[in-house]
Amino acid sequence: MKVIRDPEKLNRLLKRLSRSGKSMGFVPTLGALHLGHLSLIKQAVKDNKVVVVSIFVNPAQFGKSEDLKKYPRFLKKDLELCRKCQVDFVFLPSDLIMYPQGYSTFVDVKGLSSRLCGVTRPGHFLGVATVVVKLLNIVKPDNLYLGQKDVQQSIIIKRLVEDLNFPVKVKVMPTVREDDGLALSSRNIYLNKQQRKEATVLFKSLWLAKSLIQHGQRDAQRIISRIKQLIGHKKQAKIDYIAIVNLKSLENIKKINQQGCLIALAVKFGKTRLIDNFLINNV
Repeated sequence: MKVIRDPEKLNRLLKRLSRSGKSMGFVPTLGALHLGHLSLIKQAVKDNKVVVVSIFVNPAQFGKSEDLKKYPRFLKKDLELCRKCQVDFVFLPSDLIMYPQGYSTFVDVKGLSSRLCGVTRPGHFLGVATVVVKLLNIVKPDNLYLGQKDVQQSIIIKRLVEDLNFPVKVKVMPTVREDDGLALSSRNIYLNKQQRKEATVLFKSLWLAKSLIQHGQRDAQRIISRIKQLIGHKKQAKIDYIAIVNLKSLENIKKINQQGCLIALAVKFGKTRLIDNFLINNV
């Protein structure tokens, strides 16, 4: 496994491999790797001859009051996990390499970026879209691997890949969960014992919504109200949003139809903001 910090060097090496006909898989991460990340990496290794993982805590996607400085960083452990997964290249750029002095170009995916998490995290998806475009230009992969937990991010990246004609296939892999249903997240380590226990309500809320739909409930607001009641019993929980939206546009819907929907939520436990979602198809 090679660890490379220089984007031009990585690009040259990968171009050479690409010319030889070797398929390339790419997994972009912020580091603090967990089993969710590893599921993406293992799938990439299975599908491709060459696998690249990036580890970059992207400052452009963190707001002024967010946890950029405190975001967990375990580089030694991350690199060892990548080795064990048989990753070929780890791209490890610095902030200055990705955003040199005078940097002024950003990618804005209109509409999709201003909904759900975009309401309370303005500018977040501007940073996400920009760094993904930069990484795709550097790596030029055949396949890009993303996680379903960050569903809005996946939808936005799919749109920018389509809109900007990137020749890459986006593969969104299932959310990996703890035994009690909590979606794996690098931020879970922030939770204290009580918050960790209460955080299981997110998965329970989504299952409640799914059950209501399966039993014929089609009114989105009534489902949201039931979820709010369930989460409201948790002392540590503060709801950011609960939404039932169109699968493509992420616009709120009033009635769930045969095309299905996305149920998404964000809840804070103390200072830790967690997200989760379910896709509902073939209603």
